[in-house]
Amino acid sequence: WFTDNGRDWLGDDTPPCELNQVTAAGQHFGYPHCHGGDIADPEFGGEGHPCADFVPPQLRFGAHTAPLGMRFYSGSMFPAEFRGDAFVALHGSWNRVQLSGYKLVRVKFNGETPVEVVDFATGWLKDNQAWGRPVDVVVGPDAALYVSDDRANTIYRITYKPD
Repeated sequence: WFTDNGRDWLGDDTPPCELNQVTAAGQHFGYPHCHGGDIADPEFGGEGHPCADFVPPQLRFGAHTAPLGMRFYSGSMFPAEFRGDAFVALHGSWNRVQLSGYKLVRVKFNGETPVEVVDFATGWLKDNQAWGRPVDVVVGPDAALYVSDDRANTIYRITYKPD
């Protein structure tokens, strides 16, 4: 599994960033010819490079959210339904009118299939101003999540305590 960032300069809302899965050697996921599985690049796509020739993403993130670090949760601190889900650090956009990303999201899985993206930790973006930019996430030996932030120059420890 890996994330990738969508191409810049195609507008505020396109193309989407992606979550992809490598299942065989030699797969091609579209870049720079096709984005998001069905968006032909205006400069490099089109004739000779139809989107149908490439592996589509398993899931789309918003445009310019810049997904970077990703980890599957294998710990025991969070509720059982979190195990096997992925946490993704969305580093955030730099070239949109309305900034996007700047948060940690949880990708919920049903077996091997990603089914939903939900916000998990937010607050780095307020009034279209970002004070932090999540970069990576790891599951620590204590089963907590550790999130690095290259704007605030810090690492956050996220824990769970049941009521």
